[in-house]
Amino acid sequence: MAMLLFLLLLSVSVISADEGAYIGVNIGSALSAMPSPTQVVALLKSQNIHHVRLYDADAALLAALANTGIRVIISVPNEQLLAIGSSNATAAAWVARNVAAHFPAVNISAIAVGSEVLTSMPNAAPLLLPAIRFLQSALVASNLDKFVKVSTPHSSSIILDSFPPSQAFFNRSLDPILSPLLRFLQSTSSPLFLNVYPYYEYMQSNGVIPLDYALFRPLPPNKEAVDTNTLLHYANVFDALLDAAYFAMEFLNVTNVPVVVLESGWPHKGDPSTEADATTENADTYNSNLIRHVLNSTGTPKHPGIPVPTYIYELYDEDQRPGSLSEKSWGLFDSTGLPAYTLHLAGSGLLLANDTTNQTFCVAREGADPKMLQAALDWACGPGKVNCSVLMQGQACSEPDDVQAHASYAFNAYYHGMGMRSSTCYFSGVAAITTTDPSHDTCRFAGSGGKNGTSLLNNTTLAPSANSTADQSSTTRTTVFTEAPFLQVFVLLTSATLQLL
Repeated sequence: MAMLLFLLLLSVSVISADEGAYIGVNIGSALSAMPSPTQVVALLKSQNIHHVRLYDADAALLAALANTGIRVIISVPNEQLLAIGSSNATAAAWVARNVAAHFPAVNISAIAVGSEVLTSMPNAAPLLLPAIRFLQSALVASNLDKFVKVSTPHSSSIILDSFPPSQAFFNRSLDPILSPLLRFLQSTSSPLFLNVYPYYEYMQSNGVIPLDYALFRPLPPNKEAVDTNTLLHYANVFDALLDAAYFAMEFLNVTNVPVVVLESGWPHKGDPSTEADATTENADTYNSNLIRHVLNSTGTPKHPGIPVPTYIYELYDEDQRPGSLSEKSWGLFDSTGLPAYTLHLAGSGLLLANDTTNQTFCVAREGADPKMLQAALDWACGPGKVNCSVLMQGQACSEPDDVQAHASYAFNAYYHGMGMRSSTCYFSGVAAITTTDPSHDTCRFAGSGGKNGTSLLNNTTLAPSANSTADQSSTTRTTVFTEAPFLQVFVLLTSATLQLL
């Protein structure tokens, strides 16, 4: 997310705001055809995903993750909370079996104890802190506490009156648990895990929250929400909920516990009659903007520039989850590893960088200098030996008659003719790779299923790649956009890019 450090096991750092911004992904297993552990890890590697959260501590998947450098958050399922919260010995055995037996080959960075226990299992809430303390004691005894942190994921619904954020506070009935929990997190330099779902906030607002505000779409200043107490402006639900959490912690005299968003996302499919906004377009918009927002270390209005590591929910669609269609449709991929949709993100680095379908294109970079584009176009159609006859007046790709459009066609033809190596989509920095097909009308670009002219290149002896200096930004996927500024590259679903996590 992404967001991201690829650490050697001997240089493991704790999860904290100090680690910087990164994007991670949740991996659920409620699939009728769950991929094998080796297939899961192969997908993670192909997408350059470096941070994952598991909903349990599956031994086979942990074994497959060994020696990959991927940072892993393992979880204590809710059904195990009673046993661990009741017995120090049980907690010690759990750590020995699920942490010590795999570390450091598996880069385990944290234990997430339960899932939204305070709201989903309130009767078990008294066991939560004992379970956390028992697990911490077991880590200390194993000399693992400096590498593995312990926390518990909360639903953002534990925050009451979340807007304006400055007036937010945790549900007071939870104070007997939250106050000592926050002190524990503070004393162990552990993060507060928070699940933040603007989709649900939007759905439950009965029209009060605009869709654009939930999706991170740019708003004019007069449309932003303003906290009248602090005069801070909020352009999206995500930031408002995070600041509400910061203010709620301040209310309990805690100011130095970092927040890690352990779950956030948007469903790409839903019942049209009741979940009309669960669409691929909205999922693309939300996740693309979220990832850009996180990786840019934008922070929040209250804490600008403070990274908020975030894990996308989720890697795979889980068709066996109970509930509505949207509940089964949060995945970036289906069970076969095919992308559910294409993400678009600017400045994501090598996040989800390797495309799984080969449907990539090379186009002129948005905002590139026209003179440099013209020089690159001349090179492609000359020394580069691209067949540019279709750009002539009256031919299939002559319109629009501008250097941006013509350069995109020529760049893409050269890129495909050279085998789609990322270094062949550079052109002195004025080209970028995208997973959005730039074909239009009768003008078909190479890679779209058809091509114009008799050949992409004028002969089989390709010109030396004088423009193919090791590209840095060109390995990021850039997508031409119309409205949302989340435009560039982050292919996750017909190709993909994710330095996640």
